[in-house]
Amino acid sequence: MNKLPEIVNTATMITLLGGGSVSRQDLDLALELAPILVAADGGANVAFDWDIRPHAVIGDLDSVERLNAAALGVPLVFVDDQNSTDLEKCLAKLSAQIILGVGFFGGRLDHQIAALNAICLVKDRAVLLVGSRDVAFRLPNEFTLKLQQHDRVSLFPMSEVKARSTGLKWALDGLIFRPNGQIGCSNVALGGDMTVRVLSGDMLMILPKRLLNATLEALCCPL
Repeated sequence: MNKLPEIVNTATMITLLGGGSVSRQDLDLALELAPILVAADGGANVAFDWDIRPHAVIGDLDSVERLNAAALGVPLVFVDDQNSTDLEKCLAKLSAQIILGVGFFGGRLDHQIAALNAICLVKDRAVLLVGSRDVAFRLPNEFTLKLQQHDRVSLFPMSEVKARSTGLKWALDGLIFRPNGQIGCSNVALGGDMTVRVLSGDMLMILPKRLLNATLEALCCPL
């Protein structure tokens, strides 16, 4: 089967489950916010282990336990492209405006780096990767979030980036960020509104996981 079910195609928010390290608590957290669950290939096996039925599985299907999928009647969407990761395949197929990814951190380091790269390729939607401690996402052109004093705000450039900021201890104005040069890890909020304006390039923001709900609201998704 290569067609997503209607419930997936019409969802505005989706939880996307990868095959990396993920706790049941983090998956439940994502599903409370986005109940429609799609698995990225082997991520389906994680769901099966917890007796959870995904609404669909997307990938080259080299890792999913097909017998379990067939027994549960889970639609399998095959994407034959060895030049893209399973996360990239999913992002190309899904149309939801907000995607919460769990199971993409932990495990192999190269997979984690590939996942961060993949979310920077998506310019028209918000893709947030949720880990045991952090939430990471590509910054839109302008992003404002109300923070407590001393909240950790890390920024990592995925290309050459120029940006401006207010509400951060170390302002971004006038700096040129590069993956192999100036980065912005472990900045600190002053308290109140924090705003980052990305003038050029792709910048990741990494925040404490407890700020997930507030981050979603700031990305124009009222909860």
